[in-house]
Amino acid sequence: MKLGLPDGITACLFDLDGVLTSTAVLHRRAWRRTFDDFLRPRGEPLFAEEDYIKYVDGRPRYDGVRTFLASRGITVPEGAPDDPPDRDTVHGIGNRKNELIDAIIRQEGVTPYAGTVRYLEAAQGLFQIGVVTSSANAERVLEAAGLAKYMQARVDGVAISRDGLRGKPAPDSFLAGARLLGVEPARAAVFEDALAGVQAGREGGFGYVVGVDRAGQAEALRESGADVVVEDLAELL
Repeated sequence: MKLGLPDGITACLFDLDGVLTSTAVLHRRAWRRTFDDFLRPRGEPLFAEEDYIKYVDGRPRYDGVRTFLASRGITVPEGAPDDPPDRDTVHGIGNRKNELIDAIIRQEGVTPYAGTVRYLEAAQGLFQIGVVTSSANAERVLEAAGLAKYMQARVDGVAISRDGLRGKPAPDSFLAGARLLGVEPARAAVFEDALAGVQAGREGGFGYVVGVDRAGQAEALRESGADVVVEDLAELL
């Protein structure tokens, strides 16, 4: 094994938020504020951590809105991608969340996990490296975190929308990342902290799926299909 990965693995596909950078906690805050502001006037229970994990984490933004609202039996119009953030449509609510996360990132910056940086340094030259994320802000986040230099391929929320890919837990985005790197899925490893992302890696037939437990959900990651679960990528060095 090399860097904790089985022989035959030649490429690594990393999720962004919660795997490469600590921005997952920022996304949680933005989603909570977005949904709480929507739910409170309606007398609905507020957005909970369990809601984030089950219905939002790892999914493209508008899919997260649809899935969460469906879990509450709430229906809103679909709207259009250019809906303003104060409009109560799927796209308007999603755009409201995006506006909030942009503001949070500008104010607080982006920090990569130290163990992840060590892993990327060690992986250079041994594996092809790509990032696969539902975030539409991936390019800016990678640059701000100093991680863009490691990436040979990027599939992000912009590409998912542009190319009509299904979001996680469907495997489309990871399969697109493998194609960009020119490798078969069976020869690539997926690194994910979200249950939906782990499911996508397993469904896509990837050679190895690493679950990264940043939220005390190790067992759920295993049940979703992770071959191994770590709390930090440095554990694989």
